[in-house]
Amino acid sequence: MPFGYASPEQIMRDKADYARKGIARGRSVVVLQYVDGILFVAPNPSRALHKISEIYDRIGFAAVGRYNEFEELRLGGIRYADINGYTYDRSDVTGRGLANLYASNLGRIFTESIKSLEVEVVVAEVGDTKEGDAIYRLTFDGSVFDEHGFAAMGGQAEAVAGRLKERYRESMSLADALEVALTALTEPGGERPPVAQLEVAVLDRNREHRKFLRLTGARLERLLAQTSNPPSATATPPAAPAEGSGDTPPPTGPEGDVDDGSSPL
Repeated sequence: MPFGYASPEQIMRDKADYARKGIARGRSVVVLQYVDGILFVAPNPSRALHKISEIYDRIGFAAVGRYNEFEELRLGGIRYADINGYTYDRSDVTGRGLANLYASNLGRIFTESIKSLEVEVVVAEVGDTKEGDAIYRLTFDGSVFDEHGFAAMGGQAEAVAGRLKERYRESMSLADALEVALTALTEPGGERPPVAQLEVAVLDRNREHRKFLRLTGARLERLLAQTSNPPSATATPPAAPAEGSGDTPPPTGPEGDVDDGSSPL
């Protein structure tokens, strides 16, 4: 037997373990339905690097893991949506089609590349009614999960999903959905992130044309004030994370330029 031989099964297991460890170092993201659409919530100490973004008129994107890797996926999704919407019709661009594209790319990279991508992605599409809403969660190996009601990924995703399952209910108001998301993201008895370290956005079916709306500043503070346990509006310097935790805010240079975002986010 040649020196250094490893079976294909062992190689796949090693790549999967490597990807899972990288994803787990990122902070969790929660996506859940509320009465008027879909809510995205993520603790994020960086103001320059977004984990939640718009892809197309009705489609939102959320990710956890290595920023430079999921940013490439996001940009590829935007190009796909723009080309198909222009060539055919805007209604032909769907969350399912985008999820299938991502699944194909992630599966190919996982199978053919030495290193798999350290990312987990959610593609969400808001419909004209809540029955038309769709949430697709994609893992590093290209697996697709059609989630119903809510999804959690990154960090302690299983624990977060468990708390979501206990508290989630259909047709919640936006404030109630935000309360459920923040409770799920916070360890029992833990302190919630300050407003400046929260990234929150919605796909609101009642908006004209583009449904994506990022909630920041006074708008977010007013919404948080309606929850039962609003976070502090004043950002406090975060404690120094353990080495290799992956939650270190991107370092800035003398001119405020961020790094390449290769750390888990």
